[in-house]
Amino acid sequence: RFLIVDSKVSLKAYEEYFNCDDETMRKIKLKEHLMSVRAHMDGLSKKNYHGIHGDRSPDFVMMFIPVEPAFLLATGNDERLWLEGWNRHVLLVSPNTLLFVLRTIEYLWRQERVGHNAIEIANRGAQLYDKFRGFVETMLVVRKNLEAANKSHDIAIRQLSEGPGNVIRQVEMMRDLGVKPEKGLPDEILKIAMPAKE
Repeated sequence: RFLIVDSKVSLKAYEEYFNCDDETMRKIKLKEHLMSVRAHMDGLSKKNYHGIHGDRSPDFVMMFIPVEPAFLLATGNDERLWLEGWNRHVLLVSPNTLLFVLRTIEYLWRQERVGHNAIEIANRGAQLYDKFRGFVETMLVVRKNLEAANKSHDIAIRQLSEGPGNVIRQVEMMRDLGVKPEKGLPDEILKIAMPAKE
């Protein structure tokens, strides 16, 4: 971010006004001071300094009048001066107003950053929500598939273990008839299939 501050305004007419004792001459020097300020303001407006950095700079240049009484003399004797400057993208500032203006701009920029971050957070939140929704939908499919697999498993176990002459019972009867397997069936399966003898 950039702020353009110009501090080259001529205060020659103001100094002559300040050091002058003749009232008529003071009026002349006051007019010259106003003309000098307005001429510098016009020059700044035409140079378009505020456009150098594009949207990284406010759309105005600050014209700093480093002597507070010189600023007050100009703005106090020409009520249109400040507004004319504003309309030409030139903001008249003095030692007493410069810090206030800088802090105001900094605050506005901070609010803009917060607003930009809020938009980014909202965008990321929406993306995260979409990803999470996809994950939940997939988990629901997994759950349905597990339930289906569990039902199929139960059916298969019943086919092996239920009813007289079930497969597990008949396999065990073959062992009783002399078949010598290396290992017997697990006890868990035998308990399911062998509650009754044929």
